[in-house]
Amino acid sequence: MKTPPNIFKQAIARGERQVGLWLGLATPYAAELCAGSGFDWLVIDGEHAPNDLRTMLATLQAVAPYPTHPVVRLPQGDATLIKQVLEIGATTLLVPMVESAAMARALVSAMRYPPQGTRGVGSGLARSSRWNRYENYLHAANETTCLLAQVETADALAQVDDIAAVDGVDGVFIGPADLAASMGYLGQATHPEVRKAIEDGIARIRRAGKAAGILCVDEALAHHYLDLGVTFIAVGIDTTLLASASRSLAAKFTIGNGQTR
Repeated sequence: MKTPPNIFKQAIARGERQVGLWLGLATPYAAELCAGSGFDWLVIDGEHAPNDLRTMLATLQAVAPYPTHPVVRLPQGDATLIKQVLEIGATTLLVPMVESAAMARALVSAMRYPPQGTRGVGSGLARSSRWNRYENYLHAANETTCLLAQVETADALAQVDDIAAVDGVDGVFIGPADLAASMGYLGQATHPEVRKAIEDGIARIRRAGKAAGILCVDEALAHHYLDLGVTFIAVGIDTTLLASASRSLAAKFTIGNGQTR
């Protein structure tokens, strides 16, 4: 068997729009349900959702039969964790709080086998190589892994040109919530000043020749960012969708204090 290509990486390199959904429920069953909904990519969130290595593995297995690409967001850019998540079969990693080009280069190195990087070799134990059933895995892996660097503070955004220029960074993802907080607008990700900073960041990422990404659950604003050239965008969060739908349904049948109509 040959190592399969990373279709998400190829798509964003071609500038093809990829629309995704955030997974925060941390259950493979819910992830599988969403995997059949028609999204191009799904984020398995390990930073703010209660996912660990085993739930990430189970979720990757649950969504594998579906035509959607799983992206794993790590809790931090730790080289050991990067190695483990790659070994369980993730090929695209979203790493939060990338603050500099130096940090981006370290992440690229951690994701690549020598001589291009420092990733440890343990493919015989790894789902990523299908336990060495992918006969060319060690030589193909560097080309099939995809790094999305998450820029989410004002200081990081000021350095986005250098971060985006790093060879091996496939896309730069702007995190609106933390960016707003760092700018003094906590909880105001759509504040005009935050939007202005995001729009400038998108333009600079594109000028560097890299794919720009963002999370935006406001439909009109999401279309605006797409019009500005965002290539990969998450337009919803499973926890938010469930909370909103359940609250709306309950409201149709209750009149305050839990009394039913």
